[in-house]
Amino acid sequence: MISQILLVLTIWSAAACKNSDSVEASGVVASGPEPAAIQVGAQRTSEYYPLLAGKRVGVVVNQTSMIGNTLLPEALQGAGFEVTAIFAPEHGFRGEQEAGESVSNGKDQKTGIPIVSIYGKRKKPTAADMKEVDIMIFDIQDVGARFYTYISTMTYVMEACAENNIPLIVLDRPNPNGFYVDGPVRRTGYESFVGIHPVPIVHGMTVGEYAKMVNGEGWLSGGLTCELTVITCEGYDHKMKYDLPVPPSPNLKTMRSIYLYPSLCLFEGTNFSVGRGTPDPFSVVGSPYVRGYRFSFVPSKKFSRSEPVFEDETCYGIDLRTMPIDSVADGRIHLEYLMKMYKAFDPGQEFFRSDGFFDKLAGNDVLAEQLRARLSEEEIRLSWQDELIRFKAIRKKYLLYPDFE
Repeated sequence: MISQILLVLTIWSAAACKNSDSVEASGVVASGPEPAAIQVGAQRTSEYYPLLAGKRVGVVVNQTSMIGNTLLPEALQGAGFEVTAIFAPEHGFRGEQEAGESVSNGKDQKTGIPIVSIYGKRKKPTAADMKEVDIMIFDIQDVGARFYTYISTMTYVMEACAENNIPLIVLDRPNPNGFYVDGPVRRTGYESFVGIHPVPIVHGMTVGEYAKMVNGEGWLSGGLTCELTVITCEGYDHKMKYDLPVPPSPNLKTMRSIYLYPSLCLFEGTNFSVGRGTPDPFSVVGSPYVRGYRFSFVPSKKFSRSEPVFEDETCYGIDLRTMPIDSVADGRIHLEYLMKMYKAFDPGQEFFRSDGFFDKLAGNDVLAEQLRARLSEEEIRLSWQDELIRFKAIRKKYLLYPDFE
């Protein structure tokens, strides 16, 4: 019976890929090859369904975990598998919570599957959480930036699986920022949930490749190794600019915002708004304390589930909404935005947040000092190069797809 289901689901998932909702319909603006040209790991059911037979399955998933038009837990249930737990990361299982907003335990109304939060006070599944799990699946769309927290969640899941002798299957998906590597490498002493490993801001790896690196470099707590299987994508390579069919989080709604995210997220450690609470998050940046810029926007709670930074205050700054997409996605972190805003900022106000969050995002305390010293972009980039060369050598060992170089 299972073999018949496998055949039907494999045929169905390939057809669903061709007929899935358009990128524009999901709210993400198309700017590259059609996602239908690529078959993601979740669609390759014949490769991993046999591994699930007779097992109690746990899934780490969110709204991006689709097989065609169906969420992975629903597809697994429909194929006759027993899904015993949904582990929900930042933004929740349905992707509705804002950044930093707590995710609660509960039960999914549609499937009846218990939901276990792994974002909030507890970011790692416990032995009790995994008592009814024989095998775990991780299937979440990443955007390829060190401070996007799904790779940190995956690491904690890998640790929990290793500690409890539970195999992990990573269903791989393309990295929309996987066509370059850039930024400072996180240094020792700056470990956090937004910088769990010594990698640059843009690491240029899929989650499957990243999981292999975490295992291979001994980055799990206590030197553990997770029993890992990666179901790769078909038709993907790192030269591609892959358009996401589903927004990966509430404030990354367009491909423009996804391309800009590695550059603009650094502003979240400053007294600036990146457009949360506007129709165009991560496509504008500004502050009430910027001088000499005419463009303005006003963050409002009507565009946000939580109170946005500088709610109902006029913020002045940079409008990136009409910038040519090829200029946004040109294979580098755009330091000029930070440098321009630092220069235009009211010297009577504090540019950086007082809690040190900028240094956590940068992965060091050097970048802030370089901005204060008014170093040129060339000088700042030069300071990254030795660490980037070392990281790229590590990265090469774990690549599953043709590289951009």
